[in-house]
Amino acid sequence: MNPIPFWKMSGSGNDFIIIDNRAGVVETVEVPRFVAMTCRRRMSVGADGLILIEPSRRVDFQWRFFNADGSVAEMCGNGARCAARFAHLNGIAPADMAFETLAGVITARVRGDQVRVGMSDPRDIVIQETIDLPDGRITLSHLNTGVPHAVIEVPDADAVDLGALGSAVRYHSRFAPAGTNVNLIAPVGEGPWAIRTYERGVEGETLACGTGVSAAALVLALRHDHPSPVTLATRGGSLLKVHFQRTGQDFSDVALEGDARVIYEGRLWPEGWRY
Repeated sequence: MNPIPFWKMSGSGNDFIIIDNRAGVVETVEVPRFVAMTCRRRMSVGADGLILIEPSRRVDFQWRFFNADGSVAEMCGNGARCAARFAHLNGIAPADMAFETLAGVITARVRGDQVRVGMSDPRDIVIQETIDLPDGRITLSHLNTGVPHAVIEVPDADAVDLGALGSAVRYHSRFAPAGTNVNLIAPVGEGPWAIRTYERGVEGETLACGTGVSAAALVLALRHDHPSPVTLATRGGSLLKVHFQRTGQDFSDVALEGDARVIYEGRLWPEGWRY
């Protein structure tokens, strides 16, 4: 296979490899293995995920989104912002666009390096449930914002071993068989709440997670009556803003706003995924 053109992009520190696959340049390889090999840091390009941009018959394009381990995810808020800006810069879609995901059709608006994407209406919202872990009981909230998320309020996010706690919650029987992403949120003085996220598929902490920020914002709205928009400070230092309409316990018109930056363009040689 010839080298494959790609872009490396970052959404608030969540980094992605994005490939224009409208001509099927990736179809001749086993895609999950290709993704897992290409997302290896130091051995290949390295990324939190890989996005294929493909044709759609009803909206501007469709994507296929893969976690770093090659597994498929229904939705990724930071990835969606990067995909939208990629499509706009490459003439695939106008600045106001719509594209297909496994979580449904997503709308997006690109303004420079700032992108606002419509998110799926949340479902399966459970506020403050207690579960048993090997190290004791813990109380958390959980919901689906395109993918499943658990949200845990703590006094100090930096004081928690997120790797251990995230793995224990991610694989807990309560969330079987698919598992869940895990978010810690903590108040920081008068500023935005801080958030740290353990992502399934990456199986570790990432610098930001758009669907996780969305889940955390909605939990803050329900638990602390926080009005729209809610801003959270990600581990990567960026601020992500979540807009929504709320009626009692129900939400609609959820949108995620933040940066989507182009890091570089390149050509991926077969040596990048065959070894």
